[in-house]
Amino acid sequence: MLTELLNQSVQHNCNIADAKHAASFTLCTYLMKMREFCRWDNGYALTHMLSKEEIGEWVSKREALWEDIEQQDYQTLNIDDQQYDPFQTEQINSKLLPLGLVYSGGLGNHCVPHFFLAKLEAQHDYADHKVIISSDEYARDLTAPPAMTLGDTIFIRKQSIRRMLWEKAQEWRWHKIENAMSKAFSYYPFDDDIDAALDAMTSVELKSILLHEKGEIETSHRLGDEWKMLLTEVTDARVELMLRTIKDLYADTSVTLPALIESNNIASLHFFAGNMTALRKDLCPSFVTTYKAWCEGASLEYFSAWVLRSQQHWQQLTQALLAMQTSAPEALTKAIEGARF
Repeated sequence: MLTELLNQSVQHNCNIADAKHAASFTLCTYLMKMREFCRWDNGYALTHMLSKEEIGEWVSKREALWEDIEQQDYQTLNIDDQQYDPFQTEQINSKLLPLGLVYSGGLGNHCVPHFFLAKLEAQHDYADHKVIISSDEYARDLTAPPAMTLGDTIFIRKQSIRRMLWEKAQEWRWHKIENAMSKAFSYYPFDDDIDAALDAMTSVELKSILLHEKGEIETSHRLGDEWKMLLTEVTDARVELMLRTIKDLYADTSVTLPALIESNNIASLHFFAGNMTALRKDLCPSFVTTYKAWCEGASLEYFSAWVLRSQQHWQQLTQALLAMQTSAPEALTKAIEGARF
């Protein structure tokens, strides 16, 4: 009974968050997310083919629900006859983790709330943080990030990782383009057994995602509260995205890439390259040339040397941006674009 009632309350808060923020996506992104969300909501397999009629009817009902609840406040969660604010994640998990459940209520990019309730798969400590890995998700919102760090807890959402990998694999199978992503997928039996391939790749990439979160923690400690303040003071969305991307590059060259190279994890190195966004490539064009050289025969030592130089660059740039003591978009943009690596 606890799970059923709690699930309803958490999903209701997820729905309110979607009602308030789903309109921020571009139409193309929105439709892709809604299609995937429809599969999850109906308990369909990732490979289930949705008809236009089914997805259209589901979207209409969901949008009608959002319209009805958009102005509502988030509900408190009742656990053992105690009421909890939905953002009291640590206190809520102190009750749920012993029951094999995991909950998260926090703010993502642009202070958008994210909630989820899922089955607990594993947990362990990392430095002064707790790592919690979830599997089956009982309640979630439209955007289901594979991982996020909230306070002193790293949440890794295995079901979201698997879904994300399936979407990328599906796109690759449609286009069959020879690129970094195709190299990554070639290490798994997608042509023979999709489920086995997804299971294997999820296990591998879960570790890579955890490495990134650890990198985020380490770089956050180095940058301190001043960096957080800068992000909150910036009013230009593009500048905020550039700052977040620089922090990601700093984290990945500090922890993620060194660990992947040390463990000789070739598949994940290709997958990392395949996930380089246009903004990352624009700010870090040397990665593109370094990756190309490695694919053409350069050694991992060559790759590793670039990682060290890159890490030093992002460290210096973040410190320089903080030293500017300004959140003016024009000044930050000029400094960032003049420091491409």
